Amino acid sequence: MWIFLLARKYALRIVIIFSLLIGIASFAYLNDFSKADPEALAVLNDEMVVYEDKVYDFWTSADTALIFYPGGKVEAEAYALLLKDIQDAGIRVFLVEMPFNLAVFDANAAEKIIANNPNIEHWYIGGHSLGGAMASQFAEKNADKLDGLILLAAYPLNDALDKVLIIAGSQDLVLDQTKIEGFEVNWIEGGNHANFAHYGMQKGDGKALIDKDEQIKMTQMWIIEFMNF
Repeated sequence: MWIFLLARKYALRIVIIFSLLIGIASFAYLNDFSKADPEALAVLNDEMVVYEDKVYDFWTSADTALIFYPGGKVEAEAYALLLKDIQDAGIRVFLVEMPFNLAVFDANAAEKIIANNPNIEHWYIGGHSLGGAMASQFAEKNADKLDGLILLAAYPLNDALDKVLIIAGSQDLVLDQTKIEGFEVNWIEGGNHANFAHYGMQKGDGKALIDKDEQIKMTQMWIIEFMNF
């Protein structure tokens, strides 16, 4: 009997220690993310950008809007410069701040945004990398609410929407480019994975052969054209 009790005692300790190690590792992983550069953060001081309930609302009076999901483990604010010029073109933009900077934890965030803004007639959803994948997942279940899907360094998970814009950099070594074979892709020659936003370099990415500002300007141009502005 005493051997059984001793084994049980140590087994419990092992489980507790193992659980603590898993918790520490998970905490470290979730808190290791790419932070927005200062120039992107500065954009958010604009009086036409309102932050409420984990969403940045780049406000305009337009009846067309884009809901944008950030890339995995990238601070949402890093996309502010990309989205500001889209707002300036007359498109309302909602940038979603994801739990732990991972869109998988709130892939349906767009549902609440759409419900809270009945004055908007035309909705587009998009995202970068993992954010694009989760935007595609949302589109699969909500195609009737959307006019189009915009994917930056990402690929559609389904064919829920006929109107899809895919933009990718030729130097992107993070994106599995075999996944976008057969799709119409707007290639940015010399662009890479990280330069769709302002958060610095990304591990495993290719070296960009063009300036970040040039990649973002091309992306903005294609998005605005795709949304018919």
